[in-house]
This record gives sequence, C-alpha cells and structure tokens, in this order.
Amino acid sequence: METLRVSFQGERGSFSEDAVLKFFGQADPTPFRHFSAVFEAVSRGSTDCGVVPVENSQAGSINETYDLLLEYDLNIVGEVYLKVTHCLLALPGETMKDVKKIYSHPQALAQCEEFLSSLEAELVPTYDTAGSAKMLKEKNLRNSAAIAGKRVSQIYGMKVLAEGIETNPQNFTRFFVISTGKAKSGESNKTSLIFRTKNIPGALYQSLGAFANRGINLTKLESRPAKDTPWEYIFYVDFEGHMDDEVCREALEEMQSKCLFLKILGSYPITR
Repeated sequence: METLRVSFQGERGSFSEDAVLKFFGQADPTPFRHFSAVFEAVSRGSTDCGVVPVENSQAGSINETYDLLLEYDLNIVGEVYLKVTHCLLALPGETMKDVKKIYSHPQALAQCEEFLSSLEAELVPTYDTAGSAKMLKEKNLRNSAAIAGKRVSQIYGMKVLAEGIETNPQNFTRFFVISTGKAKSGESNKTSLIFRTKNIPGALYQSLGAFANRGINLTKLESRPAKDTPWEYIFYVDFEGHMDDEVCREALEEMQSKCLFLKILGSYPITR
C-alpha cells in the first residue's frame, strides 16, 4: 500500500506531526509553515490528507482552523486527541540559570505560564514549538531555550532542561484530519457542521431545536464573527451521529430550512 502524504503546520517534531503519526501510524508527514498552506496542499492534491489542530483543553479553540474550514471545500475524515507534554529545551552545555530568552508558540507559552513565572527570562512568541528549537540550533543561540515536545530534542540534538512544565497536566489538543474524500462510517460517529442564522429573536434556539427534539447530543458549539457583517456570527457544531442516519438527516433537513447557510464539514468515526 502506498504511503499517504500528510501535510501539517510546523516543523519536524511538532505536536501536529505527532498527531499525524498517532492517527496514521505509517505516513509521509509534510511540514508547512502556515495553516492555510496545509489546506491548500490537500485541496490541490499535493498531499493526500492534512492534520490541523482545532482546540486545546486549556487554551481553547484555534480560530484560524475554523475560518479555513469555512473557506475550503474539504471534508473532516477523522479526529485525533493528543496529550501535550511540554519541555524546556536548550543547546548542549546550557543550564537553567543561563536562560535569558524563551521561544515558543504563544499557546505553548500560555500553557506553561506557572513554570515560566518562576524564571527571569524574556518570553518570545514564535510560529511553532518545534520551529523554535530548530531556530536555536541553526542560529546557535546561547542563553536561550525553547518550549517544545521531547521528541524535538532528539531531532535537533537539544538538551532537556525541564520536562512536564505545562501548568495543567490534563493538557490535550484535538486535531482534525482533512481530505477531499469522505470517511467511512464507523461503529459510532460524529458530524461537524457550520451554519448561520437569521438575525432575529430565537433563531439560534429554533435551529438547535432540530437536534434537541430528536435526542441528538451536541458535543461542541462554537461561534465566530461573520466577516461580511459586523456583530453577526457563524456557528460551528459537533454532534453525535452520522449525517446519513435517518434521525440526523431529518434534523439537518429541518435545520436547513431555518438557516441562512449550512455546510456539513463531514461525518467521521468518534475517537475515544
């Protein structure tokens, strides 16, 4: 069987690459600097699938991912939950007391706030966790450290100064697997969709009532500003069930009649 080419945002060793390997096992992970490039690669067929983070259990949703799901005509075909363990990495020979600057993605810095508050070091946001360690290595930055996963230390020859530095050990990131195709139905499924209601009293209540009246469980509800109209919103929903199930199909048909816009992002097997 041909190895799948899977795009992800970040550098080799990033948590997104970890998610690729966890979901696919065997794969050819292909790094891109921006989330939009991941979507573009899948859309154009230069990669078979993409893996993008959608929310973190501590820091919340990744808004750019939601915006791109609306923009691109791609399907969610799977989800991955990855436990995130952060490490403080530096060049060999460095010690904790040498560190004057710490580089990492803003979410990683936020997730390690308690640990970082005990250090007298400048925090420098970057575009990627693993990319921060790569930069330290390539530029030979002394008196500096990066926050990234432990596997990064092996890839770039870094020293682990501290491990498990996240404030809350129950730190998980959820990723979507995106593709031009559709997922096969599993034993238990989840469906994701985007919709927009009329700007009238009770519109959201009436739309979501299509699920409540049929006993369909919503697992996520997220709102994002509508870019074409200030102070109006687009909603993202996950619910348990497959869009082809009779009861779910009926709910979606009713919802379609009450919404200005509805886009089904995909039905895919639930990850436990």
